[in-house]
Amino acid sequence: MNKIILFFFILFFFRMSGQTADTLVLKNNDVKIKELKIIHEQWTDTLVLKNNDVIIGKIKSMNKGVLQIETDYSKSDFKLEWKEVKFISSSRTHIINLTSGVLVNGILSKSKTPNKCEIKNVETQITTEVNLRDIVYIKPVDDSFWDRLDASFDVGIKLTKAENLQQLTINVNLGYTAKRWFATGMYKQIQSIQDNSEPIRRIDTDLSYVHLLPKDFFIPLSVTTLSNTEQDIQLRILSKAGYGKYILRDNKKYWGVATGLSFNHERYFNSSEAYKSLELYLGTDFNLYDIGDFSIQSKVNVFPSITESKRVRTDFNLDTKYDLPLDFFIKLSFVYNYDNKPKNGAAKDDYVFQTTFGWKLD
Repeated sequence: MNKIILFFFILFFFRMSGQTADTLVLKNNDVKIKELKIIHEQWTDTLVLKNNDVIIGKIKSMNKGVLQIETDYSKSDFKLEWKEVKFISSSRTHIINLTSGVLVNGILSKSKTPNKCEIKNVETQITTEVNLRDIVYIKPVDDSFWDRLDASFDVGIKLTKAENLQQLTINVNLGYTAKRWFATGMYKQIQSIQDNSEPIRRIDTDLSYVHLLPKDFFIPLSVTTLSNTEQDIQLRILSKAGYGKYILRDNKKYWGVATGLSFNHERYFNSSEAYKSLELYLGTDFNLYDIGDFSIQSKVNVFPSITESKRVRTDFNLDTKYDLPLDFFIKLSFVYNYDNKPKNGAAKDDYVFQTTFGWKLD
């Protein structure tokens, strides 16, 4: 765990030190360059906003209704709402996703019509004019590894004099986005110790891979684990494979559904026997992010067992996050697990409500 904390301190250091971009001096309305540290870099991406302001720089990404652009005259990247953009152009190739589900590697060109742009497919050489509001995702193809990486780390601590309660919550999330797929990794740990009570521990991990298909279809693959003293689970390993589709996807929200098969391998405390079962799974993921600095994400997965008669499990997650300056955030989370046929003597359900403070690499 100390290695994880050290890793995020290193990421934060590089993030802050990397924001020492070029300095400009304004004098008599002329922009004079005091120091220029751009090597082999071309600032060819141009934005025209609805108030006719012009921003020239390098588009980093556009996702969830927010566009991020790096310039040579600011210490930090600009972040602005996508709906404020009137014209856009770039000579670089980007991964572009539309609300219709079309996924293309293309070049963005300024259209003669406001709030529209032209996209040239680099594979077919066909140019299409689209409405800017129909673009839900933009990512440069030539991004480096660090540009494609997303990471966040948050922690919560609770100490009370009553019964000497000590509780620690740690959440780590990693993500990587490629041309046609993305992968995520998650680690969550809750440790609680108090007098006159058995220690409580819960550890969740998740490794997921999603391959994107045309028309907003996708193939999800994942391996998740759970260790939970409340439900007497020493280790549960769940391997899932399925097929899904984004029902809604725009610059305000997305909603995806998926179904498939899962293989459940379980071991319980005080038992050397391993339990294995095959399950059907039905899942849904809803994310709402056009509400200022707030974002809300909820996930529900239901697992009706195929090999165990009348057994049904349910996992529910709800995360509410509020963004702060310098990529810090506050998060409220609720997790609920239900099993209608648990091990004898174990609880049918378990829930966790937590408040944490964290930082993200964006």
